[in-house]
Amino acid sequence: MSRQRRLPAEERRRAILKAALRVFSSGSYAGATTAEIAREAGVSEPVLYRHFASKRDLWTECLDAAWEELRGALDAAVDELLAVPREEVLARLPVAGAAPLPPSAARWKKALLPNLWMQGVIEAGEDRVIRRHVARHKRVVHDHVAAKLRDGQAAGVVPADRDPDAEAWVMIAGGLLRSVASRLGGLLDEDDLAAIQRERVRWLVGERST
Repeated sequence: MSRQRRLPAEERRRAILKAALRVFSSGSYAGATTAEIAREAGVSEPVLYRHFASKRDLWTECLDAAWEELRGALDAAVDELLAVPREEVLARLPVAGAAPLPPSAARWKKALLPNLWMQGVIEAGEDRVIRRHVARHKRVVHDHVAAKLRDGQAAGVVPADRDPDAEAWVMIAGGLLRSVASRLGGLLDEDDLAAIQRERVRWLVGERST
């Protein structure tokens, strides 16, 4: 009979966090249970609670982890766009019918953080700890996106008359729209979302429709 390898504490913690991200992203905060997350991670609930004090603590760490992952992808994409002339920016964006990842994988990756945002907004009415955490988190996301937009202005890609702070909030609102589309199913597809993204970038780089 083979014995399961005993993982180092930090590796086990990361495995639980990844399992929790899968469980939360496919359902809801209220519907997810620590028992389900433990099963997904291949551990017992007592082991889960050695690493995370509560479901709420696990969820808030999932929110931060999802942002860290998205932030890395966002920074890489923005840096690539800033390296080309303004006229070429739109040519680098997804077009209708094109997806850089298989549809299911692309949908999970793109909707993960917005789905957690939506869960946080729902729980914020009853849970002051989640409300405060989500508010701080949103400010961090906003400030980072606004800073990237200012980088775009400094590089001459984004016109100087655009308001980075206002535009960052619009982008966050777009993320919530993606969550609504993901949750309702059939409201918007990837082509619709790609078209919205292109129009937003068209505005940001100052390109006029012909």
